Amino acid sequence: MIDLKRLDLPLYTSEHGIPPSARRLADTVQAADALLWSSPTYHGSVSGAFKNAVDWLALLADHDPPYLSNKPVGMLTTAGGVQGLQAINTMEFIVRSLRGWAVPLVFAVPRSSRVFDRDGRLTDQAVADQLRGLGAEVSRAALQFRAEGTCDYAQERPRGAFLD
Repeated sequence: MIDLKRLDLPLYTSEHGIPPSARRLADTVQAADALLWSSPTYHGSVSGAFKNAVDWLALLADHDPPYLSNKPVGMLTTAGGVQGLQAINTMEFIVRSLRGWAVPLVFAVPRSSRVFDRDGRLTDQAVADQLRGLGAEVSRAALQFRAEGTCDYAQERPRGAFLD
């Protein structure tokens, strides 16, 4: 688990040296079979800290395979209100741009102050069950990628196939 508060990443820039925290992040992501991304929803999108961390994944560009190639990514957001899906949409665009596979099952936790206590512990059993389901789907996809090199929802369309 990577806690961005503890990682202490500087703002991303390609113009300066690579800080050790950014290298640790990139190495951890590269070594993972799958990822579960989580961000609060701020003003209809992911948090600035989350986006900054994702920007540091540019360090994976020269890897073979590059970026998040063939990594399933589960997505989860929390929201103070009911509008958490905008951040999920942002995450999906980012996953695809980094060549990962967005797991179709997503979860936006609405009114998060009602399901987490002051210490951040989950207090709602229904939400806990949904989170376990998301984790199970990400694990299933990772195991399928490892065994088959692909996943049932990541199958390529035949060459020449176009959407009308």
